[in-house]
Amino acid sequence: MNRREFLSTSAAQALAPTRRPNVLYLHSHDTGRYVQPYGHPVATPNLQKFAEQGVLFRRAYSGAPTCSPSRAALLTGQTAHGSGMLGLAHRGFSLSHPERHLANFLQAHGYETTLCNVQHETKAGTVPTLGYQRVLKTASNRGPDAAAAAVEYLNSKPKAPFFLSCGFFETHREFPVAGLKEDARYTLPPAPLPDTPQVRQDMANFKAAARVLDGSMGSILEALARNGLEDNTLVVLTTDHGIAFPAMKCNLTDHGIGVMLMMRGPGGFLGGKVSDAMVSHLDVYPTLCETLELPTPAWLEGRSLTPLVKGAANSIRDEIFAEVSYHASYEPKRALRTARYKYIRNFGDRKLPVLPNCDDGYSKSYWLEQGWKDRYVPREELYDLVFDTNETNNLVAHQMVPAPLEELRGRLDRWMKDTDDPLLRGPVAAPHGAQVNDPAGLSPREPVIVVP
Repeated sequence: MNRREFLSTSAAQALAPTRRPNVLYLHSHDTGRYVQPYGHPVATPNLQKFAEQGVLFRRAYSGAPTCSPSRAALLTGQTAHGSGMLGLAHRGFSLSHPERHLANFLQAHGYETTLCNVQHETKAGTVPTLGYQRVLKTASNRGPDAAAAAVEYLNSKPKAPFFLSCGFFETHREFPVAGLKEDARYTLPPAPLPDTPQVRQDMANFKAAARVLDGSMGSILEALARNGLEDNTLVVLTTDHGIAFPAMKCNLTDHGIGVMLMMRGPGGFLGGKVSDAMVSHLDVYPTLCETLELPTPAWLEGRSLTPLVKGAANSIRDEIFAEVSYHASYEPKRALRTARYKYIRNFGDRKLPVLPNCDDGYSKSYWLEQGWKDRYVPREELYDLVFDTNETNNLVAHQMVPAPLEELRGRLDRWMKDTDDPLLRGPVAAPHGAQVNDPAGLSPREPVIVVP
C-alpha cells in the first residue's frame, strides 16, 4: 500500500488543509492513570487544568501493556499483532506497514509532521519511515529538555496544519529521587502492592517523576495558548500503559492496561466533560479522521469517540481486548474486558512469573524477597470487576465458574480469529536478530539472548 491509496479526493477536500485543526500528541511512558485528574494523590496541576478544559475518559485502555505494541496500536489503529509490533522496537520488532502510521497518514493529507523526543514505534535510525518530516533536537530525553524544544517549535509559528508528537521519557524508570514535595512517609502505594517503607519510597519517587512530566507538558500547553494556536489545535494527551511496578506494566489487569486519556480542542472536546464509557487507544485514530474530516482508512479497528463527546451515545463498545507477546521476554497472553468481567488467557508452558518483564526497583526487590519468583501463574483467569476491582480473586482457580466463562472464552477465540492472531498457529517466534531475555529471571538490563 502506498501513500496515494490514503487519498479520497472528495473526502479530503471537505475541509481545506489550511483550516483543518492542528494535532498535538503528548504522550508519556508508564503513567497509567496515576495522575491527579483520576483522583490519585499525585500532584499534576497542569494535567488537572487540562482535564477541566477538555474531555477525560475514565475507562480508557491500551491495546497492550508494553511500550512499542501499545504505541503501535494507537498510531496505526490496529491491534498490536495486527500492526506486526509483537515486541519492543529497539529490540528488533517492527511495524508490518509503517505507511499506516498516523504521521504518514497526516503527511499525505497536507500536515507538517514533526517529532519531538520519544517515539517507540521504530529504531532511532528509521524514524522517517513513520512519516515525520522533521525531528527536533533536544539536549536530552528528559522532560524539561523535550518541552524546551517543543516550545521553541510552537514559538516559530509552524505552518498550519501541523502534527506535533512530543513524547516524554517520564514516568519510566529509573525515577528521580523524591524531593521535599514527595515525602515517602505520607505516600500511598499503588493498589496491588503492600504498604511497606520500600514500596512507599518507590511510589514517592514515581511522584517526583510525575511532577517533572506535569511541568513539562504544562509548558507546552502554555506555549500553545501564548502563540494563539490553542483554539484550532486538537490535543491528545495519554500514556502507553500502566506504571512500572509489579503486577502492573506488562500485565493484562486494569493495573496494566488502564491509561489516562484526555483530549481538548475542536470537535466537541471542550468543557470539562468526563466519560465513563469503555474506550480503547485504537479509537483515537478514527476519532482524528472524523474530527479532521479526513477519509477513514479501511484497516482501522477502533471506533470514533465523537458520539460520546457530543452526547449522541453513552457507549461505543461493550468489550476491550488487550495482549502481550514479547517485552523483555516472551510472555504470550490475551485478555477480554467487559463492563463486568475480565478474562485472561496465558499461553505457553511457563507457570511462574516472567521476571524480566517487570522493571527493577524497590517494589520488585521487596516482592522477590517475599518469594514472588515461585508464585503460580494460572492458565486462565476470570475476575468479577464489580466485587473484585483489584483482580485478585480468580474465579476459575477457585472453581467458582459463573455462566459468563464459556461466553468470554468464545468471544476471545473469535477476536483472535477475526484479527488473525499468530498465537492461533502456535508459539510466536521473534524476528531474526531480535533480543529476548531468558524468562527465568534475567533483569531487563542484563545481557540478552540474540535469537538466531
